[in-house]
Amino acid sequence: MSEETAEQAQAFKDLGLRNSVLKGVIDAGFETPSDIQEALIPMALAGKDVMGQAKTGTGKTAAFGLPILHMADPEISQQALILVPTRELAAQVASELDALGKHTPIRTTTIIGGESMRHQSKSLAKGGHIIVGTPGRIMDMQARGQISFENMKYIVLDEVDRMLDIGFREDIRQILSRVRGDHQTIFVSATLEDEIEKLARRYMKSDAEKIQTTGDVLTVALVDQKYFTVESWDKQALLLYLLRHEEPDTTVVFCRTKATVHRLTTYLNRKNLSAREIHGDMPQKKRNSVMKSMREKQLNILVASDLAARGLDIDHITHVINYDLPEDPDVYIHRIGRTARAGRRGFAWSFVTPEQGGLLTDIEKLAGVMIEKMDYDGFKPGPIPDDIREERQQAEKVQMQREEATKARYAAPSTADTLAQTMSEDKLKAMFPDGKIPKNAPKSNLGTRFKRRRR
Repeated sequence: MSEETAEQAQAFKDLGLRNSVLKGVIDAGFETPSDIQEALIPMALAGKDVMGQAKTGTGKTAAFGLPILHMADPEISQQALILVPTRELAAQVASELDALGKHTPIRTTTIIGGESMRHQSKSLAKGGHIIVGTPGRIMDMQARGQISFENMKYIVLDEVDRMLDIGFREDIRQILSRVRGDHQTIFVSATLEDEIEKLARRYMKSDAEKIQTTGDVLTVALVDQKYFTVESWDKQALLLYLLRHEEPDTTVVFCRTKATVHRLTTYLNRKNLSAREIHGDMPQKKRNSVMKSMREKQLNILVASDLAARGLDIDHITHVINYDLPEDPDVYIHRIGRTARAGRRGFAWSFVTPEQGGLLTDIEKLAGVMIEKMDYDGFKPGPIPDDIREERQQAEKVQMQREEATKARYAAPSTADTLAQTMSEDKLKAMFPDGKIPKNAPKSNLGTRFKRRRR
């Protein structure tokens, strides 16, 4: 063992991990523990229930995975359950645990929808010390008697905030309430809002620890963030221009909807740029194929929806392009966390339409940076589409009519002006002895409690 490798092993050994686990850490290329790893691993090894806040890219999988690999009993199957929001993230977590635990007898099984239940049952029978899965399929197989919670010693909920966002709250409650034996529970989330903490503490021991790290700030700080002001109809042309002129190495383009993902991928391929798509409606086998191509560096441009890309923990992504700016600023942080991995710098470019200035400001506040505007002199915006032009012309017409009506209202003569034009000076003095002529007509009820009857 080289001196450098020995120091690397010692950094993690100081956390209390056994040698067989440390070998996996070294092989995975981990150098020193991240903030979340340094804080969570000793607590987990001590048997504590833990709530941990950790952004994507801060090593959270190793933070909860290494203690389980250290403590798990190789003679007991189905003793650890890790719940995640998406199939892709399940596959990613399982793959990382297999790599970290390759020098141990502990094996991982992935339980997700979209794949053969029979194949997954066989995998459980062959080992399945750790189960990584999505809540829906876990509940289904548990109801069929193919998964048992009887021997569960470790329960982990990863990316709790996203699981709640996409409607897994009741499934989570059902699963946690069915684990009856003595066990350790770990919640990991990008945010630890009151709602998440309340849910966690309901199923944790009274002395559960709470960890909030700032490791995610480094990820954001290493990303060179820029934005382009662009009309919605020019987005495709601007993306094509950037991809051709900047030639980024490995790029993920984020869109809000599956329809936009498909339309944009088709457009790029038609323009002779090799791009593939990933979204929730794709068959799992096809999604796995896309991810495999991405990991093996056979794919340079991936167009993705947010949900389908939750498992994109790939070190060599250099650029993230927000084709559609997300409504939720937290999602922006998740997106740009796909780049700037392993200490490398990354780039995040956002397309901002003229009406999205307020949303950009909210994102800047959350990210803690001023995002610089970029202009390309060589890019020429296209003409306004006919339907947009007609819509804007109609809106301008309505606005002009409102302004003219307002001007006419304020230009109408006052009561005082009308009286002065229609009555003699003597009559005005007789009617208004004090010389004060009202500017407007009196209210219809004349100050009484009773309304004047309309004639």
